[in-house]
Amino acid sequence: MNLIEIDNLSVTFDTSDRVVRAVQGVSLSVARRESYGLVGESGSGKSTILRAICGLAPISGGTIRINGKPVPTPRGRAFSAQVQMVFQDPYASLHPRHTIDRTLSEPLAIHGLGNTDARVVKALTDVGLPPAFRFRFPHQLSGGQRQRVAIARALMLEPEILLLDEPTSALDASVQAETLNLLNRLRAERGLTFLMVSHDLAVIDHMCDRVLVMQHGRAVEELTREALAGAKMTTDYARTLFEASADRMLG
Repeated sequence: MNLIEIDNLSVTFDTSDRVVRAVQGVSLSVARRESYGLVGESGSGKSTILRAICGLAPISGGTIRINGKPVPTPRGRAFSAQVQMVFQDPYASLHPRHTIDRTLSEPLAIHGLGNTDARVVKALTDVGLPPAFRFRFPHQLSGGQRQRVAIARALMLEPEILLLDEPTSALDASVQAETLNLLNRLRAERGLTFLMVSHDLAVIDHMCDRVLVMQHGRAVEELTREALAGAKMTTDYARTLFEASADRMLG
């Protein structure tokens, strides 16, 4: 059984002057411990799919199942213990007035989990940060360090699934590679399942077993890592994305 199953998902936003069909009839499945990528230009609907899974975007059609069960509304604590999201901007996603210790301790307190000190120290160590960082504030950390804290926070409840929304796009190139390697290591060590969004096929190629190319809210083409590496796309849009990513790497 697939761990994540999305069937004919649609997400529609009603604005004051128009209706926006952000996602239109998208289906995908992600096996346990697989890393699956969603790629496309801005506005393609890829991040909206992650938000729909978390209950942050309105589902207007279709179904989302985790481990064979439809996601509940509201999502609740059991869902949070199973599925966590890492956002694009690590500064915006961390409370500026909370110490790292409070940020990491909060999920444990909400879920009634003990042994807080040891769990926080282990979480920091797991993402390559010294325990002394517990008592710092987000503004005292670099962008890469903040994103490591965001990843540590997402792992505090030991979820099976991480939803990764452009987790490195706000970081410098050298820090991007370190963060992606960290995520790959954590997936291997913890048996995690990733559903990852990026506009950059090079990032997806480094991280993902399969990728779904999206355009204007619709699924265009699904590719294996091998097909992506061999540039064996069947659609012009996927090929254009691939060539743009290759140009960025060469540049």
